[in-house]
Amino acid sequence: MKPVKIYPVETLEDRKAFLSFPWRVYQGNPYWVPPIFSERLAFTDPQKNPFFEHSKVQFFTAKRGDEIVGTIAAFTNRKYNEFQDENIGFFGFFEVLEDKEAADALLETAENWVREQGHNAIQGPAQFSTNDECGLLVDGFNDPPRILMTYNPPYYVDYIESRGYENAMDLWAYSLNTNIFEGGEKLPQKLQRVVKKVKERGEIHIRKIDMKHFDDEIERVKKIYNSSWARNWGFVPMTDAEIDKLGEDLKPIVDPDLVFVAEIDGEAVGFSLTLPDLNKPLRMAYPRPDTPEWWTMAKFAWHWKVRRQIDWIRVFALGVIPEYRARGIDALFYYETALEALKKGIPYAEMSWILANNDMMNRAIRLMGGKVYKTYRYYEKKFGTING
Repeated sequence: MKPVKIYPVETLEDRKAFLSFPWRVYQGNPYWVPPIFSERLAFTDPQKNPFFEHSKVQFFTAKRGDEIVGTIAAFTNRKYNEFQDENIGFFGFFEVLEDKEAADALLETAENWVREQGHNAIQGPAQFSTNDECGLLVDGFNDPPRILMTYNPPYYVDYIESRGYENAMDLWAYSLNTNIFEGGEKLPQKLQRVVKKVKERGEIHIRKIDMKHFDDEIERVKKIYNSSWARNWGFVPMTDAEIDKLGEDLKPIVDPDLVFVAEIDGEAVGFSLTLPDLNKPLRMAYPRPDTPEWWTMAKFAWHWKVRRQIDWIRVFALGVIPEYRARGIDALFYYETALEALKKGIPYAEMSWILANNDMMNRAIRLMGGKVYKTYRYYEKKFGTING
């Protein structure tokens, strides 16, 4: 066997090869959802992703001879370190064949790069922050990921932990059968009382997003987003440009029936964004780097729009400005979202991801009958520990 060598990604062709590699790792895997290649190219392009305006990224490939056997990215996030008063770097885009030597070489390379930037620890996996896809799947491997959630082979867990990485935080995904919301009769009594009282109080107005004034709605979200999650573990504020880009990317797939804004006295104080799980039609279309994208998108649209291959929704984001919490706004969001899902014949909802230490949110979801069915783990390695 040829020795493992690590190479920095320097050219567009290098980056295309880097992004194409996962199709080898997951060949024949019935659960992996391949991304749309042009989206991955844009996401990793410093000219198109505003993340690069405040952060530095280096991609690497591991090769045996001319054959790529693994990939990884190492990066800094200045916004994160300033906001959290930390001094850490990150790794992500970690993909590797069943090759422990290659995995060790990739992780060691990322660690060394982060050290060279002056950081005293490394966290991940993420691409590129907790505002994006992050966390390593550590259970629930026999099920496809919901939209914008990660997936990986089980052996990644051992590869990462064997290098001295420790659990920094677990991120939970809950599943819920939306039929419990039908007519409100099957709701837990305590939740029924909460929803009834909030509605009777008449103080909170819940409305659907206005797609005709989408840009205005994004401006309202900007005021809510960063204040809602500011105290959460691992949070990093999004810049205006990052929120604008996220809105631009999500607009084509948003179902306006599943996005709500909470208002008090005409002021937006909370929002809830739930997405249809387009991973199922995307998996059926099975995009490939070497397949014409128009053909992939035609198949994707057929499975989504024509065959209606959607049986999950994912509660992607739910935030309430701190001073308006504990008023039952979150309960109203969940209730209205589930009723809309029922109207559409969508039986299942995933609420993800939820921090393991977010007691308030975890209690609320469990009260509705939600159960943790997948765990994603965010790792940290402080330098000077064993194995490197």
